[in-house]
Amino acid sequence: MSNAPVYYALAQIKFNHVAAMEKFVPDIQEQLRRFGFTHFDTKKTTVLEISASQDQLTGEPKLNTVRNWDFAKKDKTSGYVLGESFVSFHTTFYETSTEFFESLIQGLRVVHEIVNLDHVSRLGIRYLDAIIPAEGETAEKYLAKGLHGINFSTPPKYFMSESVFETTLDTDEVLGTLICRTHRVNAPLGYPPDLNPTELVRMDRFIVNEPVPHSIVDTDHYVDVSMEVNFDLVRRKLTSLHAELISVFEATTTPYARSTWK
Repeated sequence: MSNAPVYYALAQIKFNHVAAMEKFVPDIQEQLRRFGFTHFDTKKTTVLEISASQDQLTGEPKLNTVRNWDFAKKDKTSGYVLGESFVSFHTTFYETSTEFFESLIQGLRVVHEIVNLDHVSRLGIRYLDAIIPAEGETAEKYLAKGLHGINFSTPPKYFMSESVFETTLDTDEVLGTLICRTHRVNAPLGYPPDLNPTELVRMDRFIVNEPVPHSIVDTDHYVDVSMEVNFDLVRRKLTSLHAELISVFEATTTPYARSTWK
């Protein structure tokens, strides 16, 4: 689509936990810098964890600090996020799935060559599509009928629909999970609460700082696996995940919407 509604795309590969990842970061940063990802930053996040042993009814809460490392292009249109058990690639200038997946695999290749990973445990893709109706139009013209919400006597402030599906990805009958959420709001265009890629800039047409009625279609498809670090196999599984996302996108949007974005 030449006018595709994707304003943010994220793909992630989880692998065996590497507690000593921090000591490998300088070498990883140097390799990604050579690929054009020259902006580097370290992010620390405090998370609450509650764990209990088998003989305990309740666990004791603990505050742990999680450290991630960000590698972004100079123009802040895309980048990698590295953790002790994952590497992600995200972009606000999405073009094609082929380029998107190759960028993710490039990041995995760099990490694997330096760290020598043992296995891959999860693959996932997430897309955010912004549906901003033209003047005189409403979101109903773009969304499938089941996502129109409830008609009521007063203007809605917010509406969300969520559907979760079990998918079969390939001949090995590997089961995936596909989540489709639709948010309808009258607000500036933003991100769901669990996403905040503030280091990336958006395309001009997706910079909406004033309140405007719009919808966000948030699709997330992932699969838990246990496989060796095989780049061709990772590529095939990502392609399979993406095919189901195309299907749910077509089920979520109307023919009018897709012809407008074509």
